[in-house]
Amino acid sequence: MQQSLKPGIYQHYKGANYKVHHLATHSETDEVMVVYQTLYGDFDFWVRPLSMFTEQVIINGVPTPRFKYVCASEDTK
Repeated sequence: MQQSLKPGIYQHYKGANYKVHHLATHSETDEVMVVYQTLYGDFDFWVRPLSMFTEQVIINGVPTPRFKYVCASEDTK
């Protein structure tokens, strides 16, 4: 069963913003992947495992979301 993630704008813990478009399934492993786009530079597309996208990282001893939901994007409202 495919997990879910709200589409929209997310901020990486290092500060850059990204637009989550949708989830996809890896054809060989069935791993759920997040398809997202940079909102800077070339506005290129990337994929990352959902488990990694939604995990917490430790910053200065404080658990912090790797990507934090900011808002819906114009095309997902």
